[in-house]
Amino acid sequence: MAGTLIYLIGPSGSGKDTLIDLARQQLGQDSGVCFAHRYITRPASAGGENHVALTEEEFLARQRAGLFAMSWASHGCHYGIGIEINQWLAKGLTVVMNGSRGYLKTALQNYPELCPVLIEVSPEVLKERLARRGRETLQDIELRLNRNSQFDLDAEKGCLRVDNTHSPEAASQRLLAIINQHRRQGACA
Repeated sequence: MAGTLIYLIGPSGSGKDTLIDLARQQLGQDSGVCFAHRYITRPASAGGENHVALTEEEFLARQRAGLFAMSWASHGCHYGIGIEINQWLAKGLTVVMNGSRGYLKTALQNYPELCPVLIEVSPEVLKERLARRGRETLQDIELRLNRNSQFDLDAEKGCLRVDNTHSPEAASQRLLAIINQHRRQGACA
C-alpha cells in the first residue's frame, strides 16, 4: 500500500519551516510519519530550515547519480529531495516535505499520492517576515513578492490550505489535522 506525500508549498517566508518543525515535535516519534530533509546548495549557517547543505558540485554529482526523487532550482540555489522518500512511501508511510510551487506540476505527475498543502500568509506579514529574516535585500524581497503574485495554484490540483498569517500554533494544528486525516484515509480530500 502506497503512503501519502504531504507536499507543503507557499512563498518563502510563509512559515513552512516553522510549521514543519512544530509538526515534527508532535509526530517525530510516530513510525507512520517521516519528515523529508531537503538537500540545498545553501550553507547550513544561512538559517531557516534544517537541511543538508551541499556545494553546487556535490549537488550536481548526486543529481547525475540519480539520488534525488525531486530536484529544482530557485533563487540561485539547487534543491533536492532524496530517493529515500520512495522507500518510505512504498512502506505506506505518510511523508511530509517542503516542496516548490514551481515544481508542483512535475511532482503531481510523478507522485499520484501527492497532497499539496498551500501555506498562505498576507502580503504585509510576508514582507515583514522576509525583512526580519535578513537574507535578502529590499529589492530581492520585492522580487519575491512579485513572483508570489504570479502563481495561480487554483489551476493545479486542489490544494488544501493553511492560513499562517496570525498564529503558527493555530496553523500547525490545521497542518497536523491534514496529516492525521491522510494517515487514516490515505487520500487527499
